[in-house]
Amino acid sequence: MTRFITHFESAIEPGVTLPADCEQTMHNNRPLWSRYDLEGVKSSMTKSALKSRKSDMWRYRELLPIGDEIEPVTMNKSMSPVVECPRFAQQMGVKHVWIKDESQLPTCSFKCRGMSLAATMARHFGRTRIAMASNGNAGGAMGMYAARAGMESVCFMPHDTPIANQTECYYSGAKLFVTNGLIDQSGKRIREGHDRGLWFDISTLKEPYRLEGKKTMGLELAEQFEWELPDVILYPTGGGTALIAMWKAFKELREMGYLNSQTMPRMYAVQSDGCQPMVTAFEAGERFATRHENAKTIASGMRVPTALGDFMVLDTVRESNGAAIAVAEERIIEFQRTVAAAEGLMICPEAATCVGALEKLVEANEVSASDRIVIFNTAAGQKYFGSGKLEGIPEIDLTKPTDWDEFEAQYLPKLVGS
Repeated sequence: MTRFITHFESAIEPGVTLPADCEQTMHNNRPLWSRYDLEGVKSSMTKSALKSRKSDMWRYRELLPIGDEIEPVTMNKSMSPVVECPRFAQQMGVKHVWIKDESQLPTCSFKCRGMSLAATMARHFGRTRIAMASNGNAGGAMGMYAARAGMESVCFMPHDTPIANQTECYYSGAKLFVTNGLIDQSGKRIREGHDRGLWFDISTLKEPYRLEGKKTMGLELAEQFEWELPDVILYPTGGGTALIAMWKAFKELREMGYLNSQTMPRMYAVQSDGCQPMVTAFEAGERFATRHENAKTIASGMRVPTALGDFMVLDTVRESNGAAIAVAEERIIEFQRTVAAAEGLMICPEAATCVGALEKLVEANEVSASDRIVIFNTAAGQKYFGSGKLEGIPEIDLTKPTDWDEFEAQYLPKLVGS
């Protein structure tokens, strides 16, 4: 095996190519696609060869920029599981729902994938300090993988980022700064520092390697589904890199002839109505999104008022015959509880928006009862817990005796036997 990456292409300017054997960022401030010798990949990364490899993201090295020539920065993470959810599916009025649970990765989110590869390539090209703006999980993952690689890291986070994310980033040894603006505003400052030579900017799509790392989500899913892709994929969307990356993975697998069917999943980009630039652009028939002013959502990873890869997300959902869907911000916690109560999975607020999207799609008959549906849980829900009091929790006064007849009548009317 060797490196099968051949070149980079501009994501928006046809015919513009850049060499793959040196560090790349963007071209004319637009993202890049990584391109591969797929015939060469096919001859090396055979299905039978995959069966004997470790169950981590590096099993797909041929479809990553590293090949076998570059040593990865890794924590030996295994595949994230695909969990079948029959009770939840029944509640939604469908037969088949799976949740691909990215919360079981080393830093408890899907951000591990992109950061692992970004740190690998930064180290390979001699970088000693990386930086980014983050709403939370990405910053923590960057800090941990930078530490693993022996590099410095710098992160700008909005001041109201969940404290668990700030703590994770801080503990990693990253130089953490909180800001009084949103992620796109912080990202502009990170870019200024990059242009000044203070660090290498690995913010979303500012370099092509994070996208390739996230592509492994799609490669894993295809293999876990025995090369028969699901009918519907619901993905919580902020910057949208993972949605873009998975669609790229599926197309590469199809071109190599690895898929048992030419039918591709319908991809749905899901947002909260508290921050829905992709949805607004999709509904208006636009290819580029306008900034969502006053963005606010408890799903902090989706609080991206403007995204560099907006056109790539919108191209993906349209090419796949999917859509961009917004759900009510005030119902996100309800959706989290729906899944937790039905299946024992504590999904993150971002993933919870996909529950609302599925509800909408079923009601509109855009998803059939027999469709095979996958929702991505992008992070551990526990990382979002705050210190505030939960609403609607009854209190027990232990200074007084409990009237158990009243207690049972009020709180346990459906309890049968004991």
